[in-house]
Amino acid sequence: MSAPTHAPRETPVNAELDPEKLEVAPGSQRESVEGWVPTLATDDEIRSALEKAFDYRGDVTITCKDGSKIEGYVFDRVTGPTLAASFVRVLPKDSAPRLKLSYADIAALAFSGRDPAAGKSWEAWVRKYWEKKSTGVGEATLQPESLD
Repeated sequence: MSAPTHAPRETPVNAELDPEKLEVAPGSQRESVEGWVPTLATDDEIRSALEKAFDYRGDVTITCKDGSKIEGYVFDRVTGPTLAASFVRVLPKDSAPRLKLSYADIAALAFSGRDPAAGKSWEAWVRKYWEKKSTGVGEATLQPESLD
């Protein structure tokens, strides 16, 4: 019995990003949205802002069209063909039950909470490690720092 074989590729799908030829794979640039209050004038602006809210690692404040405000973490979203068929799911900061809000019910959005992972990229960690190691100030260890 022999192992399965694959037909060789004529040309790589994306030759410039071939992982076999890259020393370091390119990462993605994360924009800072902490404190941002987006304009929600069009359907596209609402969809774009709520997509960023889903990617955000801090709390957001959602103002509903009925005037109520919800502060919490957006942990899920479903985009449908219309705003009424699209929704976000929020874990409120001050209560236990999760909420499901239609995009059509959202009047305003603010990225109000602190982004707990801001400035904690791999590159920042390595830079801090080598600074501690070279100066001898502080404990340079390969163990992660406390989250507190």
